[in-house]
Amino acid sequence: MKKISLFLILLFSVTQMWAQENKTFRAPVIGDQAPSFTASTTNGTINFPKDFGKKWKILLSHPADYTPVCSTEILELAYLQDDFEKLNVKLLVVSTDSLETHFQWKKALEGLSYKDRTPVKINFPIADDKKFLASKEYGMIHSGSSSTKDVRGVFIIDPNNVVQAIIFYPMSVGRNMEEIKRAVIALQTTADGKFSTPANWQNGNDLILKVKPSPADLKKPENSGIYDVTWFMTFKKQ
Repeated sequence: MKKISLFLILLFSVTQMWAQENKTFRAPVIGDQAPSFTASTTNGTINFPKDFGKKWKILLSHPADYTPVCSTEILELAYLQDDFEKLNVKLLVVSTDSLETHFQWKKALEGLSYKDRTPVKINFPIADDKKFLASKEYGMIHSGSSSTKDVRGVFIIDPNNVVQAIIFYPMSVGRNMEEIKRAVIALQTTADGKFSTPANWQNGNDLILKVKPSPADLKKPENSGIYDVTWFMTFKKQ
């Protein structure tokens, strides 16, 4: 009986491993629930996105530590981390190297005076994804390729853990952290569903109305500042 039990346990373990290896992964799309995963990070073990609670979340991924482009991105993100905190945003960086390498990379970056600025502490966690668990869950590594070159995604996730924006860049093009911050502010500004942001919108610029008020409602004080660019484009001053 004992041998049978051990055999069943072994069979279950092998079956689970086979199922994980043969699982079909796809990148989440806007409107999907953010995939969950558990990872060791430079700030301890994290269950993402659950541990970040009812906050906005940004998952920013990297193919490897010490790559020059990714290193500049980590530093620029660190210089903006207080801004993201004020926006109620939690940051998580994922890289396919080991946790030990993450600690060494982090220490090296924290000692740099990048662009003649004071060295900055990296407060956000960097997750160990050497087994590609997070990368697969977020569709950045698929069965047709073993390369990590596509692990260059940014996922902006709302407080209900719904994916609201996805940005991908190749390894040769550094991501713009100010643009990521702008996208978060735009998403938060339009979250009530009443407005959209026009091209090149910056915080404080006028917003596009999704539904134009009736002539009677336009006379109400709360609707002051509404104007037409043309019959199909109505704006509200900020």
